[in-house]
Amino acid sequence: MKPVLIITHYYPPETGAAANRICHLAEGLALNGFKVSLATPLPNYPTGKIFKAYKTKNKKKQVENGVEVNRLWIYPSNSKNKFVRLFSMLSYSISLIWFFISNKIPKTVIVQSPPLLVAFTSMFFLRRKKRELILNVSDLWPLAGLELRAMKKGLSFDILEKIERFNYRKADLILGQSNEIIQHVKSIVPQQTCFLYRNFPDFILPPLPEEPIKINRKIKLVYAGLLGVAQGILKLCEYIDTSNIEFHIYGSGQEKDSITAYLKHTTKQNIYYHGQLSRNELHHELLKYDLTIVPLLNRIYGSVPSKIFEYAKLGLPILYFGGGEGEEIIKRFELGWVAESGDYEALNSKINNLTLTILDLEMKQKLRETSNLHFDFSKQLKELIDIV
Repeated sequence: MKPVLIITHYYPPETGAAANRICHLAEGLALNGFKVSLATPLPNYPTGKIFKAYKTKNKKKQVENGVEVNRLWIYPSNSKNKFVRLFSMLSYSISLIWFFISNKIPKTVIVQSPPLLVAFTSMFFLRRKKRELILNVSDLWPLAGLELRAMKKGLSFDILEKIERFNYRKADLILGQSNEIIQHVKSIVPQQTCFLYRNFPDFILPPLPEEPIKINRKIKLVYAGLLGVAQGILKLCEYIDTSNIEFHIYGSGQEKDSITAYLKHTTKQNIYYHGQLSRNELHHELLKYDLTIVPLLNRIYGSVPSKIFEYAKLGLPILYFGGGEGEEIIKRFELGWVAESGDYEALNSKINNLTLTILDLEMKQKLRETSNLHFDFSKQLKELIDIV
């Protein structure tokens, strides 16, 4: 059995695309004969507080679905203060350094990026002893931070850019979740070996409901996921036309309190917040809806929301509101409809032109077939294993 270590900032029971992506990779490798160990913080995302079951622990080691999971100490925070967030990442980096010193590290190591600082710590301390360092890049920081207006050009940006370049240079292989990420990496390190590794989902598929859709009701539109700055769900609530639809929201994140406060005081009708569900519960719940929306407040270069592939697998038509490579995928594979990011007039026009007769069982079955053909996790994993 070939040993491999995965280093990540996010892992279940935490929720979200990053945690799911790494979990699928780790468990997939374990099922294919790898001896997989994993280093991750004590679970705290997205609440910024250590989960109740882990509160009395400074660290915890356990085997989960064939993966040895080493949960390390972190000072948790989801503070908007960048210095507090930096301290939180530094605390996990310090735990990682101690983990590297205290444990025998396999020759093959997969490092998740971002966060850049955590990836840098791993790449810097493990760059020798003939290790194969595989950098899994899911977003382009610090560029994404600039596009999200979470940071400005200056000393901090320059330092993060140097860290990013160092990480790319020290990797033996880079996994990019979009073609844009790979193009960006190649623009910095032209000779770098890269592999397109999409965020394809891997879960047991619940059956589609067989009862016919009642056409004398409003369309039920749903958003499920992180309620963060990048998604812009609060602004979506303010601008979306709900005269012909119901808009349902699931999830948690920085905007949660602002969204619930808005819904409490607004006179706008047909918007509902349902809190957060486990991923398995959510999959069953989503099948009650006609259509989902995948929004980004601003187009982010390199970003392809993993929800695209997850919803296609479920058979849920997608209204994409984010631009970039994600928009190209929606169009190419006919997964739904697109509106230009930030153009709420165009978005409402798309919504008002939809009917329940379009969003029928036949369309949902077709989406599942498309997913099976083009977004196959097992096939992609096998291609990765062949080059690792």
